[in-house]
Amino acid sequence: MDDQELGFKAGDVIEVMDATNREWWWGRVADGEGWFPASFVRLRVNQDEPADDEALRTGDGGAADGGAEAQSSKDQMRTNVINEILSTERDYIKHLRDICEGYIRQCRKRADMFSEEQLRTIFGNIEDIYRCQKAFVKALEQRFNRERPHLSELGACFLEHQADFQIYSEYCNNHPNACVELSRLAKLSKYVYFFEACRLLQKMIDISLDGFLLTPVQKICKYPLQLAELLKYTHPQHRDFKDVEAALHAMKNVAQLINERKRRLENIDKIAQWQSSIEDWEGEDLLVRSSELIYSGELTRVTQPQAKSQQRMFFLFDHQLIYCKKDLLRRDVLYYKGRVDMDRLEVVDLEDGKDRDLHVSVKNAFRLLCGTTGESHLLCARKPEQKQRWLKAFAREREQVRLDQETGFSITELQRKQAMLNASKQQATGKPKALSRPYYLARQKHPALPASLPQQQVLVLAEPKRKPSTFWHSISRLTPFRK
Repeated sequence: MDDQELGFKAGDVIEVMDATNREWWWGRVADGEGWFPASFVRLRVNQDEPADDEALRTGDGGAADGGAEAQSSKDQMRTNVINEILSTERDYIKHLRDICEGYIRQCRKRADMFSEEQLRTIFGNIEDIYRCQKAFVKALEQRFNRERPHLSELGACFLEHQADFQIYSEYCNNHPNACVELSRLAKLSKYVYFFEACRLLQKMIDISLDGFLLTPVQKICKYPLQLAELLKYTHPQHRDFKDVEAALHAMKNVAQLINERKRRLENIDKIAQWQSSIEDWEGEDLLVRSSELIYSGELTRVTQPQAKSQQRMFFLFDHQLIYCKKDLLRRDVLYYKGRVDMDRLEVVDLEDGKDRDLHVSVKNAFRLLCGTTGESHLLCARKPEQKQRWLKAFAREREQVRLDQETGFSITELQRKQAMLNASKQQATGKPKALSRPYYLARQKHPALPASLPQQQVLVLAEPKRKPSTFWHSISRLTPFRK
């Protein structure tokens, strides 16, 4: 923090002294004053809002009078929240219209400056958002009770349009690309003048285009806050209570889905870097079908026909399982050996004992079996708990694939190509592959994963530490092996 920045924590109430700047406000909390980001706080709906429900009650009056006054105050606060929701929606619609008519329409007139692909990168699907928001605000207006606003039933509107809000995911995922493109264009004076002319013609406030394009990202995150405030002042007997409660849960899920998709897209760069670190890679790129590393570890692969055992490193992604061989001398270097299509396989848990197909004794084993082709892979873990982790990981992989199909998550061709390009650039810097591999595949001592921690966030390879070997010290004395 700078010297003039104001420090505060969740729940603090800040008195705003100066809000002339849209992004940074000057405020006071406790004994301190300073600048703070306006996007980090929200305005209190009622500036005279009591600290708790006890403040609503009168100490001298009777119970009936106190209850009536408390209910009246709560109704007024609910009215304030509803008015705020409608007011912010109307302002937001105007904001989207200004972007679509003030910028996009003008850009399309200048085909010499902007291609359609470029406009898609800068503005994403904001026109689709504009159409959905117009329908949403119209539904809110219809549910608004003008005579008795606190009786308005807005919860149902959010529930009816919750599927439409998922289009924000595409916009939020694209927003970093928009910032990069705008940053590139900002170096060219003709684009700077053009965007400024668009702003002035539309009579928009003095903010750069990237500032305007940030609003939809902020908006989808504010809905849960507004609904939580509305639920707080909605009596359990109110006709809108259950709908508001369900709407709050639904909009939290939408925000969570958007955050999860953002995390997944951030991961694709790491996956591309990991693939570039693997020697002798064959076949299509990982990102053609996969976007998530579910689990990884070392297993023994038993192959036909002589039931030969091979130690391999296995990496379970959505849709496919990659296995690699460690370099005999440089243990941090991996060689690609093959992949297994998880979409066509069944995971079969095997009991300890003699395997009926290969006629060998196995322990902590499971089989990957394809019923249509007869393809079979017999894999063994070192310990029973490792086997159980793998079985759970296979179940999570199937669940991840199912959720992606339901929500329509996928990686675009442009995103895949960009990730592979970034990986190749990083690889070309000349760093040793062992050092340039992403942090989440770094080797660490990992005896056990706590059950309370999500597996997909613990992406490390389990390998016990080895004692220093005296092999090279001894063999270096032999002349034929000297470099």
